Amino acid sequence: MRDQSRRPARRRRLGSELRALREAASVSLEEAGRALHGDKTKISRQETGQQRVSRLELEVLLGLYQAANEKVRERLIALSAEESRHGWWRRHGEMLHDGFKELLSLEADAVRISAFQTQVVPGLLQTQEYATAVISGCSDPLAKEELDTYVDFRMSRQSIFLRENPPEYRAVIMEGAIRQQIGGAEVLADQLRHLVALSQSPALTIQVVPLSRSVFIDTGGSFVIYSYPDLMDLDVVQVEHLDSVFYLEDDKTVSKYQRVIDGLRGSALPPDRSIQFISSIARDLEGE
Repeated sequence: MRDQSRRPARRRRLGSELRALREAASVSLEEAGRALHGDKTKISRQETGQQRVSRLELEVLLGLYQAANEKVRERLIALSAEESRHGWWRRHGEMLHDGFKELLSLEADAVRISAFQTQVVPGLLQTQEYATAVISGCSDPLAKEELDTYVDFRMSRQSIFLRENPPEYRAVIMEGAIRQQIGGAEVLADQLRHLVALSQSPALTIQVVPLSRSVFIDTGGSFVIYSYPDLMDLDVVQVEHLDSVFYLEDDKTVSKYQRVIDGLRGSALPPDRSIQFISSIARDLEGE
């Protein structure tokens, strides 16, 4: 699984679909390799997402596989376009591990992001002071310079909300996450006021699951679902553990997480009441 994180989600989906087309056309790896003036190893690496597929190579393969369905062709061309994108983080590539690059790529391309958090406010909604306190608590101790760098990256990631067409962002947060005074009462109060301000954006929805809810929904922990334009037919679930991160793309698995977050939204307070609830906690903290 660690190796998978080195291959962007789009490239993995493109490779798997090309493999399905090749097999349906009864074309061998060797034949496909020759069509690209390469060998079967190149095709194998492309189909497993280890090597990019250029637009010209894609056109050659689609012709070889007799892929006449226009919707299929459009979807694969859209998936292959990820190679031409260059995120703001590219200039810092040597400082970032591959899993983090995958995260940044997912955030940059998604049209909808659905986040569920049990312990902390989601990273894309954090203030600088709160983020500093959260990142300071990571399992691997960080030097001051490293800490500042990761906090800066977290703040820079939030620029996706400033785009002309920002992604729809839907967060579901457990009450405990907005009550724990990470960084202290003042830091948390500022963080909660920040959530209230962010909620004014029509593209952003925040809901809180109160501790008083009697309905239990098994989530397995925090997760994020990244959804892409319908043309791509692509959704990716990110699940973090203490020392690793997993990206899940199997349709059945993704559907399971979709059902879970739908259930969480149903058990959470409505958006307006959630913001009122958050505001009341902030007022309590400010009065301490």
